[in-house]
Amino acid sequence: MLDIISLGDATIDTLIEIGDASLACSIDRTNCLLQLRYGDKLPVSNMVQKVAGNAANNAIGCARLGLRTAIHTILGVDQSGDAIVQALVENKVSREFVERDRKNATNASTVIRFQGDRTILVYHAPRTYRLPKLPRSKWVYFTSLAAGHMAYNKQVIAHVERTGTRLAYNPGTYQFLEGVTEVKKVIAVTHALFVNVEEAARIVGKKSIKESLRALYKLGAAMVFITDGPNGATAYDGEDMFFMPILRTKVVERTGAGDSFAVGVIAALNEGKDLPTALTWGAANSSSVILHIGPQDGLLHRREIETFYRTYGKGITPKKIS
Repeated sequence: MLDIISLGDATIDTLIEIGDASLACSIDRTNCLLQLRYGDKLPVSNMVQKVAGNAANNAIGCARLGLRTAIHTILGVDQSGDAIVQALVENKVSREFVERDRKNATNASTVIRFQGDRTILVYHAPRTYRLPKLPRSKWVYFTSLAAGHMAYNKQVIAHVERTGTRLAYNPGTYQFLEGVTEVKKVIAVTHALFVNVEEAARIVGKKSIKESLRALYKLGAAMVFITDGPNGATAYDGEDMFFMPILRTKVVERTGAGDSFAVGVIAALNEGKDLPTALTWGAANSSSVILHIGPQDGLLHRREIETFYRTYGKGITPKKIS
C-alpha cells in the first residue's frame, strides 16, 4: 500500500536574486511592498532553475523521509516536464498517475529573491483536471492547482469519504480564488490542514492564531497547523495546542519552507509520532530547506531529520499553550 499520494501541480521555478530594489513597510512590518523602478532594466546577481510546485515538493520530500509515494500531476510535453519526471525518478516517486498535456506547457514560476525573502510570480497552465482511479493509501496530500478545478475538489472529497484515507490539505492560490466556500468543503473532510497566517485569515477572518486554530478545527479539520514564517508554527488537535519556534539556522532563501514543514509533520504522523514530535520534524525539514536555494535541495532523508533537529534545535521544543 502507498503511504501517500500527492495531488496538485508541479512546476519549474526560475529563481532570480536582485539587489537593486527597496521595501516599503508598515510600521510593524506586517505589510511590505517590494519596489522596483518601473520601466527599467535591473541587474540580476544570480539565477537558477529548480523543479518545484507544492505537489512535487511534497512527493519528493515524503519519499526522502521513507514514505511510499506517488503523485498525480499534469505536465506539458516539453523539456520542463521531462525535468520534473527525471526528479521524480531520482527520488523514487511513482509516476503511475503522471499525465502529459500535449496542448499546454508545463507550469512555471519566477521567484524574486531579495534580502532573504521571496516574491513568487506563478503561472498555472490551463488544465482539465480529473482524478484518476487511485489505489487505497494511508494519506492523500491535496494542494495547489490552476483555475477550473471545482469538479476535482468534489472527486477528492468523494475519494476520501469512500476510502477513509487521511487527507492533508494545503490550499493554493487558485483554490482560494475559486472561493472560500469551496476551500471549506475540503476542510470538512481534512485530517491535517496546513495554512499560513494570511490564509487562515482568509478562511475564518482576522483573528488571533489561537482563535484561528479553533475556528478551523470547527470547520472539520482533525488537526490544524498554522505557519507564520520566522515566527514559527502553531498546531491544534482539538485537545492540545502547541507552539513550535524556528530552529537556529541561517536563511538563504525561503521558497518551499511551508511545503517542507508539512512533509516533516506528515512523515512523523505516518510513523505514529505524537503532535509535539511531528512539529519538531516539520521545523527541522523546513529549517534545512531554507539553507538552500529552491524548495527541494534541502529536503531531508529519514536518517537525517532527527540528527538535524538535535544539532540545530538544542533547547528548542514545542510549547504547550492554553
